Amino acid sequence: MDKSSALEYINQMFPTEASLSGVEPLMQKIHSEIRRVDSGILSAVRQQSNSRTKAKEDLAAATHAVEELMYKIREIKSKAEQSETMVQEICRDIKKLDFAKKHITTTITALHRLTMLVSAVEQLQVMASKRQYKEAAAQLEAVNQLCSHFEAYRDIPKITELREKFKNIKQLLKSHVFSDFSSLGTGKETEEANLLQHLSDACLVVDALEPSVREELVNNFCSRELTSYEQIFEGAELAKLDKTERRYAWIKRRIRTNEDTWKIFPPSWHVPYRLCIQFCKKTRKQLEVILDYLKEKPDVGTLLMALQRTREFEDELAEKFGGGTRSREIGNEIEEIGKENSQNVSDIRKKYEKKFAANQGSVPDEKDEIKDLSVPGAGFNFHGIISSCFEPHLIVYIELEQRTLMENLEKLVQEETWDIEEGGQNNVLTSSMQLFLIIKRSLKRCSNLTKNQTLLNLFKVFERILKAYATKLKARLPKGGMGIVAAATGMDGQIKTSDRDERVICFIVNSAEYCQITVSQFLCLLLLSSFVLFAFVYLPYHFVGRSICKGQKKLNLQKNNTNHNSLSKVFLFFPYSLTS
Repeated sequence: MDKSSALEYINQMFPTEASLSGVEPLMQKIHSEIRRVDSGILSAVRQQSNSRTKAKEDLAAATHAVEELMYKIREIKSKAEQSETMVQEICRDIKKLDFAKKHITTTITALHRLTMLVSAVEQLQVMASKRQYKEAAAQLEAVNQLCSHFEAYRDIPKITELREKFKNIKQLLKSHVFSDFSSLGTGKETEEANLLQHLSDACLVVDALEPSVREELVNNFCSRELTSYEQIFEGAELAKLDKTERRYAWIKRRIRTNEDTWKIFPPSWHVPYRLCIQFCKKTRKQLEVILDYLKEKPDVGTLLMALQRTREFEDELAEKFGGGTRSREIGNEIEEIGKENSQNVSDIRKKYEKKFAANQGSVPDEKDEIKDLSVPGAGFNFHGIISSCFEPHLIVYIELEQRTLMENLEKLVQEETWDIEEGGQNNVLTSSMQLFLIIKRSLKRCSNLTKNQTLLNLFKVFERILKAYATKLKARLPKGGMGIVAAATGMDGQIKTSDRDERVICFIVNSAEYCQITVSQFLCLLLLSSFVLFAFVYLPYHFVGRSICKGQKKLNLQKNNTNHNSLSKVFLFFPYSLTS
């Protein structure tokens, strides 16, 4: 406390002279407080002195405890190292014993298997020499399994010797089996009662051998079965087109006769299926030779009969071994043509586009599918395997269809009355409906025979027929002098017609619309059937507006004042190629 502060304190305590009487008591109080403070300081010093001594003792005790702890840790570490060394010495001996036990066990197992393999190979050799096929098949499986255990020991001379011996035994079994199967079909099976069972057991051996042995055996059997077929139908008497049906009768009779005998083959071999494939390929080659070396054009009836019987045979095989046919579906679509004339072209096209998209979606992608042709229904298509050889020679059929259609067209046009009965349901010419009925029949006949180039050629015939029909309709239009010329050339003009001519024009317009819709259905069917789509270029179909109501002759052709813009488009009911 500084001097000024002390003076302030004294003045505050003794503001008057009278208050000086309290100096003595204040001094006593201050001396008493000084003594108390001195006593507290002395006590604190003593206590601090005692605490320092105790702290030194505690530090010394802690240091001693740490030294003892470090000593114990070093002692434990030393004992742990000694224990680890002892454990390693013990484990070293155990590992040696374990490896020795493992090697001894492996050696014993290998020697045991080797003994079994030697014994099994010797037994298999005896069975092979005695042609005990049933026992040999089971033994083959066992030897194959035993040999798989010695793949790592291929370089050992004893193993190499056994493998070579086993290979020779398999070759011996194969030769015996092939030799025994050569007697199948020679009549010995009826003389020897046990031959079929013996061959059935031989099939077990073939299954135990490599898959290539089975393929070779089946191919040899099929070739041997078809040897007599080749000899019979390559002769001058039966190597004719009109004898084609007898070929299919031969193979069906062969399968039916030997059905019980061929049961010796396991079902997984699919022997009849493989036989039919080889038969079809050989038949195709023979028919190609017959058709190529014909001195003159084949008779259409004979050619179509042979093709029809061939298609029927292919359908039978497809039904028997898997794989459907769309012939009925296409036939139904053809029947529907001409029954939808109430729809417009865009509606019809949308309908067939939906069907085409559905068919496209149901067809699997061949690139993404691995096909095993040795299994029925796995991808081999019997449709067309033989009948496709007729395709290049069906031009005579197309020529016949064209002549027939032209004759029918001439007849229909000659018989056309150019009028319609009152109350009739259709306001179209009878000749147009009859013509498309004939075309549908022709299309159905052809689609039952082929759906390839010949069908395309038939559509070209239809094009010529429809073009000829359009020409005849155009020629039947009433002659209107300068009005007709103006309408044909696109100049402004009017056509003056009588009531009779007006009715004829109306019927021709209605028939044109009917033809346009029906042709559109044919084209959509062509696309739906996945045929080759040739270049049809659609024009916008503009037609004269119709307001004819069942038997009435009113149309937007005003009497004696018909505008040429309607008549100029009467004949655009076909694709562009028909009127070009």
